[in-house]
Amino acid sequence: MLPPDLISCFIAPLEEEGFEYLVSGSVATSLLGEPRFTADIDIALFLNPAQILLLPTIFPEESYYLPPLDVIQIECKRGIRGHFNIIHHDSGMKADIYPSKNHPYLAWALQRKIRLFKDGITISVAPPEYVIIHKLAFYQEGGHGKHIRDIVAVCRMQQVDMAMISEAALELNLTKSWSEVVVALDQN
Repeated sequence: MLPPDLISCFIAPLEEEGFEYLVSGSVATSLLGEPRFTADIDIALFLNPAQILLLPTIFPEESYYLPPLDVIQIECKRGIRGHFNIIHHDSGMKADIYPSKNHPYLAWALQRKIRLFKDGITISVAPPEYVIIHKLAFYQEGGHGKHIRDIVAVCRMQQVDMAMISEAALELNLTKSWSEVVVALDQN
């Protein structure tokens, strides 16, 4: 029996129930750029109250760690930076769930989501520009070079609206990080 993967563990249940979500982070950059190993998946997940109550059914406690529902409800109400984890017990794989709906480019991203067939199911992936914007923020916060490498790979493999990213970087105070990406693109 093959070990579970991030898509089958976390995305398949969301797809089966018709939840609205976007895959972002390293899984998205692996799908849109160059593959690399990651043991977690970043998911922007937009839950209504009934769907919150359904989470223990689709992520049952015998297979998953899921925070208490009151914690999930609090995280879903946060204007920004709402976050909780779902962990698959047997594999240790983790889903970082981001339920906040107030990112300035979220509506833009939802209108441009990409539907990709992966591991036997069709999944919703954030558009490359949105993935890049988030990777820029993670890079600015932590300084880890993997984010720059991921962004460069996506820029090389996808048709990316560089002007849109430049505008977003300016609006979100990410211009220093974006300029490092532009330099890296020019060097290769």
